[in-house]
Amino acid sequence: MSLIAPTLESFFTDRLVKQQHASPATIGSYRDSLRMLLTYAQEHTGKTPARLDWADLDETLIGGFLDSLETERHNSPRTRNLRLTAIRSLVSYSSLQHPEHAATFQRVLAIPPKRFERALVSFLTAEEIDALVDAPDLDRWEGRRDRSLLLVAVRTGLRVSELTGLNCDNVTLGTGASVHCENGKGRKQRAVPLNTGTAATLAGWMAERGGQPGEPLFPTRTGRPLSSDAVQRLVRKHADVAADRCPSLRNKRLHPHALRHSCAMALLQAGVDTAVIALWLGHADLRSTNVYLQADMTTKQRALELTKPDSTPPGRYQPPDAVLAFLESL
Repeated sequence: MSLIAPTLESFFTDRLVKQQHASPATIGSYRDSLRMLLTYAQEHTGKTPARLDWADLDETLIGGFLDSLETERHNSPRTRNLRLTAIRSLVSYSSLQHPEHAATFQRVLAIPPKRFERALVSFLTAEEIDALVDAPDLDRWEGRRDRSLLLVAVRTGLRVSELTGLNCDNVTLGTGASVHCENGKGRKQRAVPLNTGTAATLAGWMAERGGQPGEPLFPTRTGRPLSSDAVQRLVRKHADVAADRCPSLRNKRLHPHALRHSCAMALLQAGVDTAVIALWLGHADLRSTNVYLQADMTTKQRALELTKPDSTPPGRYQPPDAVLAFLESL
């Protein structure tokens, strides 16, 4: 018998931090998932987390934990699968440390992720984008900041964490204007070009901002970086205002990630190859970009127009002449 505690500690300090150099977001997600699992195990076994053994974390207990996420915490299948990913990562690491528990580990690793229906991505039309970007009150400091942030978000497709992590020295203006993202998902760095209008708006904001290198590009009044929740709130606030000008916004579930989707859809509808869009968005797998093909009716309409007209009569081709019929029969 072997306790979980020593292996759990080395999983974070050795595997995630030293070997995989995992990001703080990944470490935080795994920490929360495993903390909930150990709390659930304590409730059902009567053992404190420090006294739990690997035999206690069998497939029955972990299956019950995953079910409780949906029934008690009302988590979505996506969240359930995220928690399962953290558990499987720990078990895979532990299988190398404790081969005597191989049978238990194998049964846990065999727990499949839950399938779920994938909804089409939500994105904004060009008219809706214009209404949203014009919604902030430019007479206020926060309004000028928010307009710049919304414009950068919808033209670059940066994630919320990437937007809030931008510093003043991450922006290059002038010829070849671009935004350099240093804290992308998976620690990937990338540079995204800025069009003329976005660069001009951002130049005006940076002149007013007057920030030093290393200071946040979009700060709060106290100079700290905006949080993800703050970005969520400002998007919803300005969407409510923009809905008076563009009523179709009322029917959309608008969130910051929808601005990223809108950037991708604009590139796709402009005829940009999906491989380029994947590089633009920082997707590690091209399959992540294919969701935009599924949602884009413009691309589907162009494909439909390439097929034969609806006026083509049904049935098989029949040669109109006896000689042609003979040649067709050869």
